Amino acid sequence: QVQLVESGGGLVQAGASLRLSCAASGRTDSINVIGWFRQAPGKERELVAAISWNFGIPYYSDSVKGRFTVSRDNAKNTVTLQMNSLKPEDTAVYYCAARRGLRLVSQEFDYWGQGTQVTVSS
Repeated sequence: QVQLVESGGGLVQAGASLRLSCAASGRTDSINVIGWFRQAPGKERELVAAISWNFGIPYYSDSVKGRFTVSRDNAKNTVTLQMNSLKPEDTAVYYCAARRGLRLVSQEFDYWGQGTQVTVSS
């Protein structure tokens, strides 16, 4: 089993930055990918970023490319999502998730955090 705990959400104004962290514990040796999803009310869950746990290869959705940066610190078992130039449409609950499979882009993740709210005011 893998446990994931997100932190760092909050309320900011448009144009501001936030940094989300995801701390992993348990069987972290089984993780190959960490992803960041978001879900806004009435919208489908969206994979916005992911990173290869062992090789650091990142993925970004078109909606966040150029504004968000995902990174990992294997020594600390943490993954960080740096979010810059935030927009009101970035408002959502953000979840980190871990995947045993190797594919970077997938909706099938095995473990999920509890989520953290990000609200961007205009």
